[in-house]
Amino acid sequence: MDDFQCVANGLAFPEGPVVLPDGSLLVVEIRGQCLTRIAPDGDRRIVAALPGGPNGAAVGPDGAIYICNNGGFAFGDVELYAINIPVGPAPDYAGGSIQRVDPETGEVRTLYTAAGGVPLRGPNDLVFDRHGGFWFTDHGKSGHRERDRVGVFYAAADGSFIREVIFPLENPNGIGLSPDGCTLYVAETYTCQLWAFDISGPGEIVPYPNLFGHGGRFLHRPAGFRYFDSLAVEADGNICVATIGEPGISVVSPAGEFVEFVPTPDVFTTNICFGGPDMRTAYITLSGTGRVVSTRWPRPGLRLNNV
Repeated sequence: MDDFQCVANGLAFPEGPVVLPDGSLLVVEIRGQCLTRIAPDGDRRIVAALPGGPNGAAVGPDGAIYICNNGGFAFGDVELYAINIPVGPAPDYAGGSIQRVDPETGEVRTLYTAAGGVPLRGPNDLVFDRHGGFWFTDHGKSGHRERDRVGVFYAAADGSFIREVIFPLENPNGIGLSPDGCTLYVAETYTCQLWAFDISGPGEIVPYPNLFGHGGRFLHRPAGFRYFDSLAVEADGNICVATIGEPGISVVSPAGEFVEFVPTPDVFTTNICFGGPDMRTAYITLSGTGRVVSTRWPRPGLRLNNV
């Protein structure tokens, strides 16, 4: 599948793509510290300035855009690949947060910076359920000789409720829901492992017994030099995980079986989402080179709640 079409370039480490009903595309620019809207004709504008590190985005039940803000990264340039990548916390890092953006006015409101005394370190990605709440990962921050122990949270869109549901995980990143809303998928970056959690209600899981204590069922880990980033789910339930290192999209069945691997032309391939009338247009962020590309996907993606 080498027929990638460039949707936008010159972006400052784009992630968190969301296709809107009018066909435009939202992306966050982590290094650019903003939320950007790309029209179908390629025109783009900044919706909101988001100091820190806007990392993931989703449309809420009120039509607002909800943002995982990781608090900021320092970036470095890798001449070998002609890319830029995160290399650690920003010098002015002061913690992570969940934010709400009014898409018309650009007004930004911070909803959460902690949950029950647990500070948010580096919120990364989020997904809304059919009840109007959202699950999100906290990827944490990695220093020169230390790394946060972090987990997955559930929160209300109006800022009234948040709790940590899953702990501990190793740098959880991508997150998504099965078509029936009964399974939560979480991808860990550095272990390159995909986990499934059985949902019993809004913000509740049925723990699966394992040695790690977080209650997840192990689904898949690929071979080779690969890290997992964000993910999206197909209408048939397959999980499509953006994969760094040996870059591409790893497609895994709900049973954990390998389906296919779609190579991409950027070692920092970070996100995938679906849109178009038949949900078969895949939008992929090639963050290292500052691009968003699209391609015709062999199967339709799952339409997200609120979109």
